[in-house]
Parts: sequence; structure tokens; C-alpha cells
Amino acid sequence: MDSFNLPRSLAAKADPALIAEDAKHFAAIATSLSATVVDLTQRLEAVRKAPAGKGRQAVDRDEEVQRLTARLRALRRYSLDICLGRIVPSGGDPVYIGRFGLTDSDGRRLLVDWRSPAAEPFFGATHADPMGLASRRRYRWTGGQVTDYWDEVFEPGALSGHAALDDQSAFIAGLGSNRSARMRDVLGTIQADQDAIIRAGSDGALVVDGGPGTGKTVVALHRTAYLLYSDARLHRRQGGVLFVGPHEPYLAYVSDVLPSLGEEDVQTCTLRDLVPEGATAVDEPDPAVAALKSTAGIVRAVEAAVRFYEEPPTRGMTVATDDDEIHLTADDWAEAFDAPGPGTPHNEGRGQVWEELLTILLSKYHGEEPSDLVRRSLLRNRELLAAFNRAWPILEPLDIVADLWSVPAYLRKCAPWLNADEIRALQRPDPRAWTVSDLPVLDAAHQRVGDPETSREERRRAAAVDTQRRSYARVIDDLIASHEYDDGEGLMQMLVQQDLREVLIDEAGLPGSDVDRLAGPFAHIVVDEAQELSDAEWQMLLRRCPSRSFTIVGDRAQARHGFTESWSSRLHRVGIERLRLASLTINYRTPSEIMTAAEPVIRAVLPDANVPTSIREGGLPVHYGSTSELRSLLSSGDGVACVIGDPTFSWPSARVRSLTPVLAKGLEFDLVILVNPAQFGAVDRYVAMTRATRQLVILTS
Repeated sequence: MDSFNLPRSLAAKADPALIAEDAKHFAAIATSLSATVVDLTQRLEAVRKAPAGKGRQAVDRDEEVQRLTARLRALRRYSLDICLGRIVPSGGDPVYIGRFGLTDSDGRRLLVDWRSPAAEPFFGATHADPMGLASRRRYRWTGGQVTDYWDEVFEPGALSGHAALDDQSAFIAGLGSNRSARMRDVLGTIQADQDAIIRAGSDGALVVDGGPGTGKTVVALHRTAYLLYSDARLHRRQGGVLFVGPHEPYLAYVSDVLPSLGEEDVQTCTLRDLVPEGATAVDEPDPAVAALKSTAGIVRAVEAAVRFYEEPPTRGMTVATDDDEIHLTADDWAEAFDAPGPGTPHNEGRGQVWEELLTILLSKYHGEEPSDLVRRSLLRNRELLAAFNRAWPILEPLDIVADLWSVPAYLRKCAPWLNADEIRALQRPDPRAWTVSDLPVLDAAHQRVGDPETSREERRRAAAVDTQRRSYARVIDDLIASHEYDDGEGLMQMLVQQDLREVLIDEAGLPGSDVDRLAGPFAHIVVDEAQELSDAEWQMLLRRCPSRSFTIVGDRAQARHGFTESWSSRLHRVGIERLRLASLTINYRTPSEIMTAAEPVIRAVLPDANVPTSIREGGLPVHYGSTSELRSLLSSGDGVACVIGDPTFSWPSARVRSLTPVLAKGLEFDLVILVNPAQFGAVDRYVAMTRATRQLVILTS
């Protein structure tokens, strides 16, 4: 198949002198792609057929299967369009840039991965700083063929052999194309200001502040892929990367981007997804209560609430065995209660306290029975178990929060800084009628209390291991005693060793629990639309990222609850000390006609808003009209459209959506129709107006 399919209108670009070298290189890419897919398929089949093994060996095998499968899936979704473009270094040979790196059978580099340092000039070169380039070419692919390409020349001597010298034409052409239900592929047209942020290091927190249309989401997603490629500290074994978006429509919109970049192991979620109760939580009806629950202090109250159940008894007790009486003092209780390390969830710590308590009791035993028999008798001692259950009970996270919202004295003890009116406001008839404002408190309770099943699971697992160990011991002892089995290679002698007996334990047959993939800790967290997070919600993320390595993307001007302070002030207050600030100031998406109408709306409430400068005109003025025009306007248009402000509106095709300003945030549409804008505050109006890439219509009743 010919790799070029240029229309007649671009006949000049089809000159063999301009494209013959590319066509030859594309043929080599196609050959290498086919061979690579065959090789990966064979390797994957071999790994799947190999014995699974146990423990680390099984994990390594599963990870290799996952890696090969992801690589195959990524390669199969592309053909020649795996190539983004090429750069020609001054005085050098062309270097072709790809979504992934690719070599031929002789080891010749056919494509350089877009994330590698060698590819950086493809995105970062400008006429002010050519980064050593003579020229750059970008391709437009349709159906696996080049249907257009654009050249940029950075030095006079490189003019020969280039047909399109309209700087940034590839990017401008892409801006005018129709949108779809998912974010379109923009990797080949990432701009220099965006690329500089994408490639910034992962130490500390990087704040990316940018207004509408500046490509914040593009930066957030591509930076995620770049960091996973360039920073080994962020790989899954070190914690991996979590990507947090503002809402489900946003996650659906960007769902294809990371897989298209070869990254399928990134956990993506909204804040609601971090807590089981998030799926059914409703909005907080009282703004004053929502404000109280938005502070980091109310989250810290959970620690005091749980500590209430971790106070050691102040009285001793006597524990009877068959031939002894062991006195357990208040100091012994206190020593056992100190066993869990810092940060240990309550229910997990319960098992550690119990083990320490048994150790203390056994150290005080003066009878003659074997210690293992004494231990088993202590495990069945009802009086001891009852005392321990009272002293360190198994807790339910939801009970802790429900008690805070229904027992004023308990809340006053755990949050003494609250006044009487605030405590009264936080109480409610149904303490388990969870709201979105409860989620940070619930998350803190889940993290601090832990799974109620943990303690029970640990006891079941310990009992299962003990049963297996005793069973194997009996069989091995019988074999050794019988002298009937002798392999001549010392196996019997090996079986005497305790280490080998432990290897015989069948881990697969032991009780286990499902892993919460969003519990963390993560090596890095990327947060988009971060201006909306309250102090309490930030605690949910800080808990999952002890390294404080963040990419924080947002726009103060689009904060629905106001953001008059600086990013530094906000983030220092919540606990992020090391941070850098980068700004995006060029609006690539929104036509200047729309931004001219939107800018005064936000300046009225936030004079220092980062309102970006649009680089293009759309040719269509903002249309003002009556709601009676709504359906006729949609019928005559094409592309994707969004109606904002009419919750009763519906349309027979998915081309048109009806959303609130909140759910439209982070999305973009060819046409936006804003109905009765006076019903919204300034920030919501600004957000709604700046979702349009082609035309904005404002209708009033």
C-alpha cells in the first residue's frame, strides 16, 4: 500500500523529490512492525505456557504477561501512523519520531520514542530556539496513509526539499477539525510550552496553572506517560501513578489517551472512587455544613475518634492456665498497646497487640506445660478474649463517622475547636445519609480503622498455616522415623531443616483478601481540575502519596468556590511544601471572538485571573438569541454540541449532550449553547462559555 494519499489540491506536495525518502522509510517501518508483532506474539505465548511458579516468580510472570500484552495491543492499534514526524538536525540525517521506539532486524533505529531526549526538539524547537534543528516535518494520517504534511525550516540553507513552510500549520489545521465523544489524538501537535512542562522532573509538586484552551488536560495526560517512561521510580513496583479527574464524563472523554501512548497500567479515578460510599453520596444540602467538612481539621478528628478505642486498661487481671495463674498488669497492657507501629490501621494493629499480649503472658508463665500448649489454651481463654475485645475492639469505619454526626459529646471530644453551634450543625437525624462532603472524613476512617475483616482474616490465615505446618510435620517425622524412604541424595536430612518445611506451605490455599488498587501508596499522583479540591479532599490524596510527588493542573479562575489566594498558599496549608509553578498562557482551543465575550465575566470576580490569549479567530461571532431557536440551531449544525443550562433538554443522537457547567468542565465541543446564563454564577458562566472550539450561542427565555 502506498504510504501517501495526498488529494489533488496538494499535488505539489506529492513530488517524489519531497516524499520519496519518507516513503522508503515508511516501508522499513511497516516491515519492522510486522516482525515485532510476530516476535512479541511468540514471546507472549511462551511466557503463558511456562509454569506459573509461586511467590515472586508468579508475580514476575504475571507482570511479563501484562507488559507483553499491553505492548502488543499498542502496536496493533497503529500501522504507519505510529510515526508522528521527522526532524533534521543541522548537518545531520533525518530522525523519525514515533509513538514508540522501533528498530529493524539489523538494529538500525527507525523510530525514536517521543518521550526520549532525542525527540525533544520535535516538540520544543522554535525559531527563537531551534534546538539544533534545520527543519521539522509533521504528518497528518488518515486510514494509515499520509493525507497531508507540513514543514518548518529553521535555517536558510534548509529550504530545499520542503513544500509547506507555513509555520505551525499542522497545529492550526488540527484546531479547526470537528471534535468527537473522546479526546482526539494531539501527540503530533504538542507545542513547545506544553512539552516543556510535560518533560519537567517529578521531584516535589509541579503546579500547572492555565486558563481555558491552554491544553492543561493534554499536558496532564502526556506528562503521565512521559514520567512512566523516563522515571523508573514511578513504576508499578514502586507504587505507580494515579490519575485523578474531576468527574466520570471527563474520564470517559480521556479514556483512550493513555492506552494510545502505550500506558495501560495507570489507575484513573475521581475523588468519589476513592471511597466505597462515593458511588451513592449526594451533594451536601447545607453550604455551611459543607464548609465545616471541607477543612483538614475535621479529617484529623477521625484520629482522635479512633484513639478513643485504643486506650489500654488501667487495671490488671489474672489469667488462669491448667497449672498456673498469670498476672497481667496495667503496664503489661500498655506495653502491648504500643506494639503497632505509626500509621498502622486500628484493625490491623489489633492482631499485633494480641500477639504482644500473648508473648508477655508466655514470658510470665511458670508452669511445666510446653509453651505451644499454653499458647493454645490462652487463645481459647474466654475471660482473656473478652477483656481484649473490650480493650481493643474491632471497629467499623462507618460507625466512627456516624457516631461523630450523631453523638455531640463524642464530636466535642474529638474536635474540641468546634463551637456549640458548629457541633449542632454537624449533627443529623440519619448519620449514614452520606454526602459528598463526608467522603474525606469517611476516607480517613477507612484508612485509619482498616478493613474490619483484617483481624479476622489474619486469625484465619494463622490458623490455616498452623494446620498445614503441623500436618506436614507429622508426615515428615513419620517418614524420617520409618527409614523406609532414602533417595541417596540427603533429602531426609533436608527435610529436618525448618526452612524447607516452611517452603512447603501452600500460599495459594490460604485465605486472602482483595487488594484495593486505589488505596496506594502511589509514587506520583496527577490531579486535573485541582482548583476544586478542598483542604479535606487534599488529605485523601496526600494520604496516598507520602513522597508528595504531584502534578497539579488547574485554573484558579475556574474554581467554583472561589480561589483568591495563590497556589503556594493553598498547597502549603494542606501539607505540600516543595512545589514549582508553571503557567500556560496561550489559548489554542477557544476562538478569540468567544474569549473576548468570556473575559469580562471572570475579570469581574477575579481581576488577576490567568485569562489566556487566543491564537486564532473562528470567523463566527458569539450569537445571542431566544430559547425558541434552540432546536433549529442544533439541527443546522455538525460536529459535537453541548447544551448547558436546560436540564430537561434531550436530543435523539449522542452528537448533542446536555450538561451542567460542573460536568462540562474539562471537556470541549464544536458548538456550545448556553441557556439563561443569569442562573449561574460568574465562574460557571465562564467555564460554560469557554468549552466551545467553534461557536458559542447564548440564549435567554
